Amino acid sequence: MIMSRRQKVLVIDDSQQMHPLIQVRLRGLGVELISAYDGQTGLKIATEEPPDLILLDVNMPGMSGFEVCQVLKESSQTHDIPVIFLTGADESVNKVKGFDLGAVDYVTKPFDPAELCARVRAALNTKALMDLLTTQGQIDGLTGLHNRRYFDERLGQELAAGHRYERPVGLLMIDLDHFKSINDTFGHPKGDQVLRKFADVLTQTCRATDVTCRYGGEEFAVILPASTLELSHQCGVRVLDAIRKCPDFVDIIGRPVTASIGVACAVPSDRMTPAVLVEAADKALYAAKVAGRDRIAAAELAHSQTVV
Repeated sequence: MIMSRRQKVLVIDDSQQMHPLIQVRLRGLGVELISAYDGQTGLKIATEEPPDLILLDVNMPGMSGFEVCQVLKESSQTHDIPVIFLTGADESVNKVKGFDLGAVDYVTKPFDPAELCARVRAALNTKALMDLLTTQGQIDGLTGLHNRRYFDERLGQELAAGHRYERPVGLLMIDLDHFKSINDTFGHPKGDQVLRKFADVLTQTCRATDVTCRYGGEEFAVILPASTLELSHQCGVRVLDAIRKCPDFVDIIGRPVTASIGVACAVPSDRMTPAVLVEAADKALYAAKVAGRDRIAAAELAHSQTVV
């Protein structure tokens, strides 16, 4: 099976006996099995802990498997989770309806053990490949950081979460000082080495929960979830200090490298958009450059957290 971690399979079936039976049948695949005995519970689990595959019983009291599948496919959080329908009725009309709702496969009870394993294995392999393609599409090839596309998506998600839970979101916009002169003087290969080394410094300096991205060219961005302006400012100071003290830049181009940083932070409101926060951090970055570079400047934003 193509995967780098233990994949999760969510079984949604009202039959108490079905879950241990499926556990035995899939034991050889090495998957983690999660159980739900009704549609509502299954939807909650799928949203909070998205599995790699859902085995979904068609005939359940209350909320049928078809209704559960429709909700799954209408939500952006669960739309891409593959669904295999389980049914005791081998009826073509049910199969067609299941495929129309977005299911990837259909298995009839009682299961043939080899058939069930084969269908689950195929679905999980496809999911692993799709996850790999998605990840590669969100990673900057030079630095290994998240790319601009991922930044745009993730910042919107963090602002939505910040608004929902009334917690601040910080943002650092970082620009390597006089980077064009590095490329012009030492060549683009050396410039690329500088960018890669800076990405390493950024990753090592920021929190594990912070989202480090290459915004474009020599500009980088860091999304800081649940971070006040004071904490975001402190993170920027640590980044500046780490850049100044990193000896590898001297090894690469024979001289130190510096950066300018703009920081903004807000407790998101209904009117707060990613563009507003980016613009605020960009203006602060410009102020840091005008003030002489190799420094950090903070933006003044409505609902921002004050630096102490």
